[in-house]
Amino acid sequence: MHIILVEDDLQLGAAIQRALERLAYTVSWLRDGREALLALRDETADLVLLDLGLPGKDGLDVLVEARRLHVKTPVLVMTARDGLEARVSGLDAGADDYLTKPFHLEELAARIRSLTRRTQGLAANRIEAGALSLDLGTSEVVFRGQRVELTKREFALLQILMERAGRLVRRENLENSLYGLDNMVGSSALEVLVHTLRRKLSFDTIQTVRGFGYMIAREPK
Repeated sequence: MHIILVEDDLQLGAAIQRALERLAYTVSWLRDGREALLALRDETADLVLLDLGLPGKDGLDVLVEARRLHVKTPVLVMTARDGLEARVSGLDAGADDYLTKPFHLEELAARIRSLTRRTQGLAANRIEAGALSLDLGTSEVVFRGQRVELTKREFALLQILMERAGRLVRRENLENSLYGLDNMVGSSALEVLVHTLRRKLSFDTIQTVRGFGYMIAREPK
C-alpha cells in the first residue's frame, strides 16, 4: 500500500514514516502543500495523510482543490486544529477521516486499517481467499494451516492481491502501491517479488495475465 505523507514537521514526519514502513507500507514523504496537490492529482497513492498547516499551500486548500478535480484517493487529515468547526470544515472539504494532534502512532495505524477496510469493502482485519488468510492487524499469513513468514514487501503484495481476489490487478497499479515515487526500482523488480512470494506459497496461487498484471482467485487451491 502506497501512502503519501504530507507533513512539514521533520521530527513527526520521520517518526510516522518509520512506524508505517515497519508495518510494510510504502511511504512517500512530502513537506509542501504545492507538492502535495501535484502528487494527489497524479492519483498514484492508495491513501494520503495530510497535515493542514503546510508551507506553500494550506492543507485544507489542497484538499478542496483535489476534490474539485475529482481526485478520489482517501485522505486522512492530521492536524492540531482540534475545534469542532475545524473538524467539520475538514470533513466537509472531502476528508475521509480526521485525527487531531498529538496522537499515538498505534491509533494512526488503526485508522489506516479502518480506511483500507472501508475502501475495499471489508468488514474485518482478516482477509481470506481459499486456503489463504491474511491478518492486517497482526501481519500474520496462514496458508493451508501453516504460518508463512513474509518480508514486508511480500506481505504488501499479497495484501493487494487478496483484497482484490478474483480481479485482475494491473502491473502499473501494483508498482505504484509497492514502490511509490521511487524511480530507482528496476523493471524486473515486480516479477522477482512475485516469484519469491510464489515459492513461499505455491506457484499456482498467483496467476499471471500476460501483458496486464496478476491476480489471486477467490478460492485458490
